[in-house]
Amino acid sequence: MTINPLTTAMLRQALADGWRLANATRGVSIAYSLIFVLGGAAIMGGLLAQGWSPFVIAAAGAFMLVGPAILAGFFGIARAFEAGAPVTPGAVAAGFAGAARALWALALVCGLLFMIFITDAAILYAYMVGATPVWLVDLIPAAAGVIGFVKWAAVSGLVVALLLYCISAFSVPLLCERRTGLVDAVVTSVRVVLGNFGPAILWAFLLSTATIASVVLLPLLPLTLPWLAYASRALYRQVLPPG
Repeated sequence: MTINPLTTAMLRQALADGWRLANATRGVSIAYSLIFVLGGAAIMGGLLAQGWSPFVIAAAGAFMLVGPAILAGFFGIARAFEAGAPVTPGAVAAGFAGAARALWALALVCGLLFMIFITDAAILYAYMVGATPVWLVDLIPAAAGVIGFVKWAAVSGLVVALLLYCISAFSVPLLCERRTGLVDAVVTSVRVVLGNFGPAILWAFLLSTATIASVVLLPLLPLTLPWLAYASRALYRQVLPPG
């Protein structure tokens, strides 16, 4: 398998290609993204209703841990568009049906890391913020505990997210296109990330910053999620060209 060096020019090209594909498939892409918007709204609404306002930021960051598992749907949409076939909701299902079964094993790993992070964040929250409800209007008076919680939750999440990013950044696309098995896909992903650490970490920073901001400002997510998903696909195809 050919592995091209990852450069910052590739990142710019991937973002441009992802934006074009997101616009070309706007209807279905936004409809698919709305599934996760509604789920995010329910989770954030529950946290706010329970007075866990500071935990919203941690929950937004946790989305990055399960995000890779949803890429297969966007791959299905992209595949249908490039083949000139009708881009319908069925393309999302076809994307998951066409992916290697090993993708579900990787999705399970994502879910496990998600649970580890959420558990750690909940323990930190109980220790640093406490059981007293913190409503939105109370964020400034409770700033000391909130800042401490966000800081240490970010440190905990960074370690988990970096591990997941190394193993999934390029393995998920490989499995979506059935180009290799699980072990080879993970090894290839780690090789690409560690062998091009600077640009790879820059890409991770762009993805995480845009995604977390979009989850916090939830109406942005249906626009940014397809864009970033297709940009990730475009970058993967530059680094690991098909054929």
